Amino acid sequence: MTSAPDAWEVLYTTRAMRRMRPDPVSPEVQARIVDAAVRAPSGGDSQPWRFLLVDDTEVKRRLAGPYREAVDLLWKGHYAVQMAAAEVDPEAESSRRFRKLQASVQYLADHFEEVPLLLFVLSRNDRDGGSTFPAVWSAMLAARAQGVGSALTNVLDIFRPDTTKAILGVPPDRGWELSATVAMGYPRGRWRVAPRRPAHEVTYRNVWGEDAGFVANEPMWSRPEADR
Repeated sequence: MTSAPDAWEVLYTTRAMRRMRPDPVSPEVQARIVDAAVRAPSGGDSQPWRFLLVDDTEVKRRLAGPYREAVDLLWKGHYAVQMAAAEVDPEAESSRRFRKLQASVQYLADHFEEVPLLLFVLSRNDRDGGSTFPAVWSAMLAARAQGVGSALTNVLDIFRPDTTKAILGVPPDRGWELSATVAMGYPRGRWRVAPRRPAHEVTYRNVWGEDAGFVANEPMWSRPEADR
């Protein structure tokens, strides 16, 4: 039996997992995810969020069309430059990275109704998300701790918020805004540390542009040799 990951493993390996097995996420696991989420800090202890769990096949089917429309608009808008560059020079390193991302995002769109669990996060009076996204991240970490992968996506709240809220039955006159959609399920891929720019390259100390004071060319956590 595989032991539960410790805190460092959870932090280092919680990455976007968009390819998921069809296995359902049990109500007990779902409960632990949202119970951890509500413990996150919120400004003034306002807790300005509501969580909506969707595992009903028909509701997911109704959401799939708007989600695919939103992803199509994403390629045509936000990522249009990267799409064009990848067409011009498909062998460039940047093109290969983008195509990998595109394939992953598109896979989720193409299989949206097959995602075992969708977590919708709605908020009210939290303009910058400072009280909402700590709860979202806590939910994703809690999922990872139980072996459940997750992928945060915001295309529905950007391109199809009203349609999504209508499908979900969110009251239209109480100020609730769709803040995040998190796809959840047991991943087809392996947990691993996501490649990122080294921390010292994106960190300054005391004033902008000053050296961070440390160098971390490799991740400062790695899986124990015995567990690889």
